[in-house]
Amino acid sequence: MDALLPTLYFGCTIVAHSGRFDPQGALELMGRCGVTHTFLFPTAIKSMMKACPGTKRKTVQAQYGLQLQALMSAGEAMGDAVFGYCEQQLGITPNEMFGQTEINYIVGNCAKQWPPKPGSMGMGYPGHRVAVIDEDGCECAVGVPGDVALNRFDIHGDPDPIFFLGYWKNDAATQEKFTGDWCRTGDLAVRDDQGYLWYQGRSDDIFKSSGYRIGPGEIENCLVKHPAVANAAVVPKPDAERGAVVKAYVVLAPDALAACGNSSSARAELHAEITKALQLHVKGLLAPYEYPKEIEFVDALPMTTTGKVQRRVLRLQEQARARGEGEPQA
Repeated sequence: MDALLPTLYFGCTIVAHSGRFDPQGALELMGRCGVTHTFLFPTAIKSMMKACPGTKRKTVQAQYGLQLQALMSAGEAMGDAVFGYCEQQLGITPNEMFGQTEINYIVGNCAKQWPPKPGSMGMGYPGHRVAVIDEDGCECAVGVPGDVALNRFDIHGDPDPIFFLGYWKNDAATQEKFTGDWCRTGDLAVRDDQGYLWYQGRSDDIFKSSGYRIGPGEIENCLVKHPAVANAAVVPKPDAERGAVVKAYVVLAPDALAACGNSSSARAELHAEITKALQLHVKGLLAPYEYPKEIEFVDALPMTTTGKVQRRVLRLQEQARARGEGEPQA
């Protein structure tokens, strides 16, 4: 719907590949086929960033002969580290966007129309009525977090054609999606004084630790900036005293994995060393209460088929462990 059909409608060529995503293979394919427009999930770009970092003397764009004119990304927050890699190494300013299956492409960036801000979701796309609203359906003030919502009527007062018709045979769930004429996304953001939205996380991903309200996105973005980290997910770990503590699941970058070899003792030593380094890294960039008290290293994070990290799976896993139960099923 978002790539194949529009491409065919405008009579353009689309490149397809059958097989698992490989960062180096994707770059080679784009260079070889002269791809000019592409959609890449942040997870895919993160893997490119670690596997093919490039240099100042020879960028990834030069190495693979990339001819990119536009790059769109969605699925989760990109963060300024991934944004910078796209600009400096791929030679393209990425257009981060946000939407849902129910109401797609409602917020985002368009580098030719307004300057993207690294880490921002962008602004409401022209024609739509997008707002950040509170629990009562009132628009939040600048800097106040709320639910990203789309009004069922566009700026001309006509029904917005981007809307889904409803959930199949579940009218109650459809009605729960709305507060008046506002359709809630369940994703939290704040709006700045220029109209840009800044993602705070899913409403069910936000948690409190010792009274502090914590969103995982900022911490994950910070962790990925460290050269040893390929990807990361942050969830609350139940704690009797503080309610929850910040826990990070980390996938190590290929270079970091190669450093410890196959020895279990060497790997344990490396994990302990990297844990301390990452905690200091986060403490140096974010608020003191945001650093991960615990880090667990995994081979891969649970992902949806559309490239989103399934924090819910990890969150349920931590809850089951706290109860002394086995690992929950995804």
